[in-house]
Amino acid sequence: MEQYKIPHLPLGYDLETKEVLKQVNRSNKKLAELKGVAKTIPNERILISCLTLQEAKDSSAIENIVTTQDDLYQAGLDNQSILVSAAAKEVLRYREAISHGFNLIKENNLLTINTIKDIQRVLVKNNEGFRTVPGTSLKSSVDGRIVYTPPQDIDTINRTMNNLEQFVNDEKLCDYDPLVKMAIIHHQFESIHPFGDGNGRTGRIMNILYLIQTDVLDMPILYLSRFITHHKADYYRLLQAIRDKQNDNFKEWEEWILFILKGIEETAIFTIDMVKGISNLMISFKTIIRPAFGKKYKHDLLNNLFFHPYTKIEFLMNDLSVSRPTASKYLEDLTNMGLLEKVKMGKENYFINTELVNLFMTRGEYGQQTGETIITHKEIGNSLL
Repeated sequence: MEQYKIPHLPLGYDLETKEVLKQVNRSNKKLAELKGVAKTIPNERILISCLTLQEAKDSSAIENIVTTQDDLYQAGLDNQSILVSAAAKEVLRYREAISHGFNLIKENNLLTINTIKDIQRVLVKNNEGFRTVPGTSLKSSVDGRIVYTPPQDIDTINRTMNNLEQFVNDEKLCDYDPLVKMAIIHHQFESIHPFGDGNGRTGRIMNILYLIQTDVLDMPILYLSRFITHHKADYYRLLQAIRDKQNDNFKEWEEWILFILKGIEETAIFTIDMVKGISNLMISFKTIIRPAFGKKYKHDLLNNLFFHPYTKIEFLMNDLSVSRPTASKYLEDLTNMGLLEKVKMGKENYFINTELVNLFMTRGEYGQQTGETIITHKEIGNSLL
């Protein structure tokens, strides 16, 4: 089979077909709704923290880095602990990379090669940059055969990445809808495969950041990896179909773009439901906490419980600028009110917002497929010990 030649962008034919534009309209409507719903939660850090963790979990699962919600929240309490699994640490690095990229986009509104390298560096914790040694190939996880060989020389990698950077940031180069451009950008990046490790995860972070750069979203809260996880075989099949057809691949490009657009729509619908669930739960907590605490009530207390689904006294002390006895009293009171579950591990007490954790475990098909169920105080205690 002829080796796939990375195309120069923009592509030589119009991919905004009638079917593509119909799906673009549906997807954009849902993204606009999501953008509006997200504003119902005043503290954007809560949504970014909650939803990027779910994106990190699902995106890492695509690369067979599998962990549980419980592992992740425990790791968030003490990421340096020797008890934290390697998988959980990798997932948390993914969330760190999203946050790092988000900050860079907010600063200069450009998704450059340096930004992409920075994201990958945070993911894999090295400074190797683009591949310089030939020999990289992508193999089937089923039978080990080589299914694709990306560019092998650094000159080609640099040339195609420079072209991709221009395509991403120069609106005059291509006037496609940002969602269509995102689908092309993702395929191009995954085909260049510029790094020795972390290409898939870096590419999926680029998707989110591009939607923010183009003002489609305000925050990195659309975790498309959930859709890809559900349709993993189709995702890889459609990626490769374009490469297999080489030059005569208009139909394959259209199918790929429709697949990504549909994924955006479905993911937006799911995320809208998730954001509404978080918002309703925060309102529910507030209606209980505010009258019970009276003048002692601080909104930062509510924010803490949702920013840290697994919290501890030190987190409350830092977030509320209160003494240790005061923070301890707050958490004990919330536990007695039935809003938190108290779990002892070693010499420390931890406090779990089980309703929020259960929201992520039970909303949507993914939690059911992975066998995650509503957790109880006893189950949390057993998992922590």
